[in-house]
Amino acid sequence: MFAAQARAWMNMAREGRNGTVKIDRMVIKSLPLFEKMADDELDKLIACASSRLVSQGETIFEQGQPAENFFLLLHGRLKVTQVTPDGQQIIVRVVHPGDLFGFAKALQREDYPGTAVAAAESLTLSWPTDLWPTFVEHNPRLAVSAMQTIGQRLEEAHTRIREMSTQEVERRVAHTVLRLVKKAGRQEADGIRIDFPISRQDIAEMTGTTLHTVSRIFSA
Repeated sequence: MFAAQARAWMNMAREGRNGTVKIDRMVIKSLPLFEKMADDELDKLIACASSRLVSQGETIFEQGQPAENFFLLLHGRLKVTQVTPDGQQIIVRVVHPGDLFGFAKALQREDYPGTAVAAAESLTLSWPTDLWPTFVEHNPRLAVSAMQTIGQRLEEAHTRIREMSTQEVERRVAHTVLRLVKKAGRQEADGIRIDFPISRQDIAEMTGTTLHTVSRIFSA
């Protein structure tokens, strides 16, 4: 239900003014994050939301920028990157439909720890960061979801650190591709297709290696 409606929202956003759409409460309620939320509270939450159609390659927020909003991805895919102290850019997370992102308030931060860029045309909802405490108070599941997301990100970070310290680059690349297939793979007649554009440079930034190395592995 949610995926089909999200595609319809995308079409409406393309045709509408400023990429905005009217959000159906029942469709939002089909997400596990909101399924136990009272209708009146959900209506208040939706009323405070702003929708945005984001073109592929467009930046939603940048690392170090004041965290003025938090977000829900309705459709598309995003990649979140960070620039390390030595100037290397790495992809720390891929955001999938139904995911919360940019909730710096839950991390006790005033700025965004990474840069969010649309890997494909995407549709987001956003709320002012100042509303986060109120939303959490009336919907503890939001806080639980945020903590689960943070926990998942920590686990993924630990996995990647372990892989980079103990595995050869070929295995790191293979594991990264398998994770992408699990999250965003779609079965087709000639195999499994990852349903958003991803480049060899992206794979390099996910695995802590170089474009040359990834190209060599894929060409072997």
